[in-house]
Amino acid sequence: MGHDSTESAIERELRGRIAAGPAGARLPSTRSLVARFSVSPLTVQRVVQRLVRDGLIETRPGTGSFISARRQLGRSDFSWQTTALGAARTSMQAVGTAMALEANSPIVMHSAYPSEELLPMRLVRAALARAARGGASVDRPLIGGLPDLRAWFASEIDANAPARASGVSADDVIVVPGSQSALASIFRALAQPGDAIVMESPTYWGAIAAAHQAGLVIVPVARGGAAPDAVALDDAIATSGARLFYAQPHFANPTGALWSAAERAAILAVVRSRDVFLIEDDWAHDFGIDADPRPLVADDTDGHVVYVRSLSKSVSPSLRVGAVIARGPALARIQVDRTVTDLYVSGALQAAALDVVTDPGWRRHLARLRVSLGARRDALAGAIVAQLGPETLTHLPKGGLNLWLRFDDRVDVRDLVARSLAAGVTMAPGSEWFPAEPPGSFVRLNFSGPHPERFAEGIGIVAGLLA
Repeated sequence: MGHDSTESAIERELRGRIAAGPAGARLPSTRSLVARFSVSPLTVQRVVQRLVRDGLIETRPGTGSFISARRQLGRSDFSWQTTALGAARTSMQAVGTAMALEANSPIVMHSAYPSEELLPMRLVRAALARAARGGASVDRPLIGGLPDLRAWFASEIDANAPARASGVSADDVIVVPGSQSALASIFRALAQPGDAIVMESPTYWGAIAAAHQAGLVIVPVARGGAAPDAVALDDAIATSGARLFYAQPHFANPTGALWSAAERAAILAVVRSRDVFLIEDDWAHDFGIDADPRPLVADDTDGHVVYVRSLSKSVSPSLRVGAVIARGPALARIQVDRTVTDLYVSGALQAAALDVVTDPGWRRHLARLRVSLGARRDALAGAIVAQLGPETLTHLPKGGLNLWLRFDDRVDVRDLVARSLAAGVTMAPGSEWFPAEPPGSFVRLNFSGPHPERFAEGIGIVAGLLA
């Protein structure tokens, strides 16, 4: 009997006894199972450990193994929930590979977050220690967020061009627990289930999932070289009656594309003429490499732009702190949704985030980060051009964390991603970033993960699989 079949036989034996016996009954000893199945003690222990993890067995050192009182036999009747719940708005397939896949492969290029060496860990640890000792660790913060942190987010809108004041103030800022939560609140607050929302295609998978969860109907508009065509956007808004347009003007996830000055002006003109909200997701604000674009909200005076920014990627994934900037009745509606959903964001996390971004070391960290990201981007892009061909790389982004690849349309991307994973290379299939059917075979590669020295090796493996 083979090794795997022997383990299966032992597991069937134990599961049968668990199903038939009462809770607390003693199970056969390891010694007796070793003798019966002619295997090593290690083989029996592996089976027992699996059943312990499943909650079926309790082990008592020096005594033996017993049927758990918490055993789960997998025979509960959950069928009633099918009718009670009705149709699902989203499924687990809506959670992108970048979040769902664990980063435990040798060569990681699917990652959603920068690796630790790209984060200001010394500043973060010191800030968390100070926050734990201060009043923020026990005091309830204001529902809108710490005033100083709100003021900092407002000041960042004009950080690179203070002479052109946007008029954004701390009163326009709501502190939120990350941009994903912010998008969900904005979609719920500014639209009703069944309403349309226009989105660039491709775009961030989390925004697609949040829109579906809010019951919105997504109307995709293709991105051109960088931004959607203003005429196509105007037609999509007019035809659908949408009041929301979700966009990533700067270093978009997944493509890395950046709107030009002319595209910015044309799109803002459409938004104003149609009286709709442009939800500006500035997720990559801190990841400029060859450009430092000015947020669109800085050029908006009448509340058309609702701005979202998060510190979770640039400061630490554990500091789920971000901000929404909005004005007029829209701000009030979003604040109501945030209060009903979470009441407030942890004061300790807000204090730590404020400590990090106001430390003199923060700007020095961002300068080093720009250099590191540029080197990583160029290394990965060079490997792609050399081993997959220059036509595979859609363009070289001026910032962000990702490269966007397009293969021959006959390539089955899901199959390629699965085979790459089996070979030790993680990638994210491009289909996850399209609100509708993808128009080609795309893959997103992230260059901010661990072990950049293995990028060329990873691309070589992918090239071999394609060949």
